Amino acid sequence: MGQGLNVDYIIVGAGAAGCVIAHRLTEDPRCQVLLLEAGGGDDSPLIRTPGRFLSLQDSAHDWGDRTLPQPHLGGRRIFMPQGRGLGGSTSINYMIYVRGHRLDYDHWRDLGNDGWGYDDVLPYFIKSENNRALSGPYHGNAGPLGVTSHSPVSELAARYLTAAQEAGIPFNPDLNGAEQEGCGPLQATILDGTRCSASAAYLSPARTRPNLTVVSHAHATRLLFNGDRVTSVQYLCHGRVEQASASSEVIVCAGALRSPHLLLLSGLGPADELRRLGIEVRRDLPGVGKNLQDHLHTRVRCEITEPWTFLPLPLEAQAVAAREYAASRTG
Repeated sequence: MGQGLNVDYIIVGAGAAGCVIAHRLTEDPRCQVLLLEAGGGDDSPLIRTPGRFLSLQDSAHDWGDRTLPQPHLGGRRIFMPQGRGLGGSTSINYMIYVRGHRLDYDHWRDLGNDGWGYDDVLPYFIKSENNRALSGPYHGNAGPLGVTSHSPVSELAARYLTAAQEAGIPFNPDLNGAEQEGCGPLQATILDGTRCSASAAYLSPARTRPNLTVVSHAHATRLLFNGDRVTSVQYLCHGRVEQASASSEVIVCAGALRSPHLLLLSGLGPADELRRLGIEVRRDLPGVGKNLQDHLHTRVRCEITEPWTFLPLPLEAQAVAAREYAASRTG
């Protein structure tokens, strides 16, 4: 096992949460921070170019997860994209920027989580946002996260919004404003024609700080304890077992699937299940690894008679658009 770093804080996972936490902690030059990421970098043109998002899922930048066979879906295993690399899923997603609904946050607050009501979290949304199109009481224009608005530039999108309004769905020019109901142009985490992931927004500006160490291709495999306190992380890096220690805190933010996975591997979870797998039980916590609920993504495919979308364009037209993007970030 390689000799590891000794720092103040270890962050496991360089996704949306990990990038933000690394940025904020290292604002204090006295804090030494280690950020571990199982995947690689985020400098691929596939990641940086918004129009290439379809190429990212089930690629080297994705964990390639599938569910167990779903009994209510004909036994199918459903693909679950999860980003693997700096920026996490913000580096492979569709870049759609939609906040949670007011009632969700207020429900969290009403369950006893003080500080998580909508009025509590709204200032942080505003602080994070660099919105190039919208301002006012629901938007910020000086934050690190670039946000732009998709205008319905295509004839197909314009007709879609017209049809929605004819069906009784009101037009809403700001789906992150006072009301979220309605149809309208989406906002997106795109800045100057480039994907603005959590890595681009938060981690890149912090990487020049001498108190931040980022280790990619570092797959955390176990949390290590001193008594009842997690003080170290064991991880695999290029086939070698490494270990790092934190004097203040180990922060696990490896996503909805891999955070509980790491806890289970470390002996934190349902005791009977851990024992069956030969894992030493550190704490019997029946809820770890349970109760994940995800929403279905369904699509309706329609045939159109005009080339109003990108994919049916002739290859030469796609090549022209690609050259235009390389030259001017348009196209």
